[in-house]
Amino acid sequence: MEMKPERVGDALTRLRRAQGQLAGVIESIEEGEDCAQVLTQLAAVSRALDRAGFKIVSSGMRHCQTAREEGEEPPMTEEELERLFLALA
Repeated sequence: MEMKPERVGDALTRLRRAQGQLAGVIESIEEGEDCAQVLTQLAAVSRALDRAGFKIVSSGMRHCQTAREEGEEPPMTEEELERLFLALA
């Protein structure tokens, strides 16, 4: 299944936000910031990535359902999507 920006919705926005947060984590470490602050930022990055991943998997599930409803062969099986979803959890 192709990854198209219009299909994944705001997942790209979430990924860009996580990218900026990760840059902040790296900068904080390089500047010797407080450990608690670095870990807080790192936890935010992790949550943003999780949310983006769930958003991408859910959009894939919707795409497959729409394909089935239109009588087309979905690009991924339910089992494949389930494995992707469980890998995120």
